Amino acid sequence: AFRVDIIREEEGALEFDMVGIDAAIANAFRRILLAEVPTMAVEKVFVYNNTSIVQDEILAHRLGLIPIRADPRLFEYRNQGDEEGTEIDTLQFQLKIKCSRNPQAAKESSDPNELYFNHKVYSKHMTWVPLGNQTDLFPDADFRPVHEDILIALLRPGQEIDVLMHCVKGIGKDHAKFSPVATASYRLLPDITLLQPVEDEAAEKLQKCFSPGVIEIQHIKGKKVARVANARLDTFSREVFRHEGLKNLVRLARVRNHYIFSVESTGILPPDVLVSEAIKILMGKCQRFLNELDSVPME
Repeated sequence: AFRVDIIREEEGALEFDMVGIDAAIANAFRRILLAEVPTMAVEKVFVYNNTSIVQDEILAHRLGLIPIRADPRLFEYRNQGDEEGTEIDTLQFQLKIKCSRNPQAAKESSDPNELYFNHKVYSKHMTWVPLGNQTDLFPDADFRPVHEDILIALLRPGQEIDVLMHCVKGIGKDHAKFSPVATASYRLLPDITLLQPVEDEAAEKLQKCFSPGVIEIQHIKGKKVARVANARLDTFSREVFRHEGLKNLVRLARVRNHYIFSVESTGILPPDVLVSEAIKILMGKCQRFLNELDSVPME
């Protein structure tokens, strides 16, 4: 009876239903999305010059949290202890920028945007520096930060930043910067039942107790009659139980094997690809568990 229904798919976000599974499987799937789907992120920062007010450690931390648009499936994990990266396990980026005064700025101006050049350091200033034969390996690659407008630091004339970054493949279990999702959550499908007809004034009051779209009012034989239109929009505020005349007219429950998942990607990979990769990882875990069971001698 298991099935998956895609409800809403947008750029960077996906809502779908998983029906007919146990809570343990649903939660395992959510945790895999958060912590076990690999991505590429800045792991090492080589600071050649940093005269900004941002300390080296803070600068490296900020750079590490910038999501990198690079398909991790194209790369291998770097071997533990390897100091030098290779073209198959490392992406290299450079950030080199210096702030200077604008000689054409008006003397009475106090706007930094007019007074200085390059006074704001953005993620768009990070440029990919191919390692080894990466230019041949990835001829159509567009390795870059997901967003170009992430503010990294503020500079003043004479200050500069010159760093080299190594991005490696990793998982969120090791560090949150590798997590491919901004949010990954699920909830049970609400089940709302009207135990008896609710009409006229009571119907209007009932409609206000729920989220917009949950209860609709129909006009039947000159009367306003409440009807459950879309229970999945409900947020379970339980507002209806504050009203003495309504609380015994409604039963609120949840469908125990129907999970509504919401996945929002950081932009590294589309959410449908993340879901597909998470399913593959979950299947791999199940297969390893079955293999372990087979290898244990039965008494």
